[in-house]
Amino acid sequence: MQFVSQRPYTVMLIVPTGVGAAVGGYAGDALPVARAIAQVADRLITHPNVLNGAQLYWPLPNALYVEGYALDQFAAGRWGLRPVHQNRVGLVLDCGIEPDLRQRHLQAADATRATLGLSLSDYVVTDAPLGVTLQTAASGATWGTIQNPDSLLRAVDKLITQAGAEAIAVVVRFPDDEGSDALQQYRQGQGVDPLAGAEAVISHLVVRTFRVPCAHAPALLPLPLDPLLAPKSAAEELGHTFLPCVLVGLSRAPQIVSQIVSPIVDQTVGQTVGQMGTQNPAQPGDIWANQVDALVVPATACGGSAVLSLSQSRTRLITVGSNTTRMQVTAASLGLPAIAVNSYLEALGALVAHRAGIDPTALDPQLPALQPLDKTLNRKANGKC
Repeated sequence: MQFVSQRPYTVMLIVPTGVGAAVGGYAGDALPVARAIAQVADRLITHPNVLNGAQLYWPLPNALYVEGYALDQFAAGRWGLRPVHQNRVGLVLDCGIEPDLRQRHLQAADATRATLGLSLSDYVVTDAPLGVTLQTAASGATWGTIQNPDSLLRAVDKLITQAGAEAIAVVVRFPDDEGSDALQQYRQGQGVDPLAGAEAVISHLVVRTFRVPCAHAPALLPLPLDPLLAPKSAAEELGHTFLPCVLVGLSRAPQIVSQIVSPIVDQTVGQTVGQMGTQNPAQPGDIWANQVDALVVPATACGGSAVLSLSQSRTRLITVGSNTTRMQVTAASLGLPAIAVNSYLEALGALVAHRAGIDPTALDPQLPALQPLDKTLNRKANGKC
């Protein structure tokens, strides 16, 4: 008798950026969660906010490092993911970075080549300062703007077309705000990451325009020693740069593929760009949204594009109550079916049961009896089920 093996069990883990998540709102503090889920799943799809820990990182052979905008497009079924053995990573440096600080980042990039064997192209410095500004919404979530996006896009286009870069790391000079209350709270493990929202704007712009993997590392001056520094914030204060984890993640980030091959025209550049995306039509072995078996998210952050897209599919949504955020958008408020758990430890149990094909109610000592369908429908109509 010939047995047919099951397809790979695929889990997506999302912790939105810049919303003050209790787990995943700091420098790589969701990485232990990713490591645990990677032991349960055949494939883990997640994003830089989860895996980046400044100079700290952890190799997960079955994890796919996917930027947030690409993750949304993937979940909507517009883009697919193609695993790779290695990417040639191009480095963009904001010309607003001071010479000494720029050299620190170049030394970090060279260190990943010499010590980790990463493949990097020559770097490009933007032709104008990118001019990042930081903002905070009424909810407490952070966001930002970039004053010269066209300069960033020109630099990326040069790396792709002239240096053969297959993934893009961007280092932008961020404002130093040493004395702010928001930064002090963040360093003590109590606030929202003041940089995360603006970082997302930068990487979204690059991925949307060029359809290549991208992640960002902010350039900042070192902060003075703080003996009250929270462990969750400590990874960001180990040295002069956050770049190593970005280069490691991008070195094996999956390429973006599309069902439709068409040129991408960007008006700010004034020419056809995104040739990497146009050369990647779908092939057997690519990963698509209909292969995602489960999605794990904070319980109050269910309003994102990827969650809403996958909620219309057979993907099992698992919400984690203990991972509080500044958002208040629950699965129940949106009418989304979900398995609500209290912690990531419980989420791991839910994933194990789901992978085994076990209905979670079978693990409850009080298993209810089957009911007539008409009675169940009436209870739902009356809001009792």
